[in-house]
Amino acid sequence: MNIILDVNECPGVPHPEPYMGIKTSILEIQEFIQKTIKSNKQPIVIFGANWCPDARLLEGVIQLTTVKSFLVRNANILYIDVGNYEMNTELFSFFDKNIQEGIPRIFIMDTKGEVLNLHVNDTMRKARELTTQDIFNYLQEFVVET
Repeated sequence: MNIILDVNECPGVPHPEPYMGIKTSILEIQEFIQKTIKSNKQPIVIFGANWCPDARLLEGVIQLTTVKSFLVRNANILYIDVGNYEMNTELFSFFDKNIQEGIPRIFIMDTKGEVLNLHVNDTMRKARELTTQDIFNYLQEFVVET
C-alpha cells in the first residue's frame, strides 16, 4: 500500500540542483552499493544534470518531507552528474550496456545489489509529465519499507 502525499506537499520552485560536476568511478559506485547494503538499505543511483528540468523535478520530489523520510529509512542515493553528456556517461554501462543518453536515469537495487527497475529506468526522463504522487509511487514500487 502506497503512502499518499498530502495535497499541499509539492516541490518548491526553483527545483534543487543536486549535481556537483564530480567525476565518478565504477569503484565508487561499487563501494556505495556495498556500504548501503551493509547498512541494510537499498542503493539508488541517479544519473542526471542540473540543466535537466526532469532531473531537478525528481530531486524536488525526493526532498519533500514525506518522500525524504521514506527514502532515508529505506535507501541511500548516489547522484552521478553527466554534465552535458561529456562526463560519467560510460558508467551507464555498469547497469545497462544499451544506454547511450537520456536523463534522469534511476537505478534502484535490492539489498543484494540486483537492479529492480532495469526495464523502466528511463521513466523519470518524462518526470514533468508525471504528478508528484506518480513519482513517489514509482519509488515506492521498488523501495521496500523496512
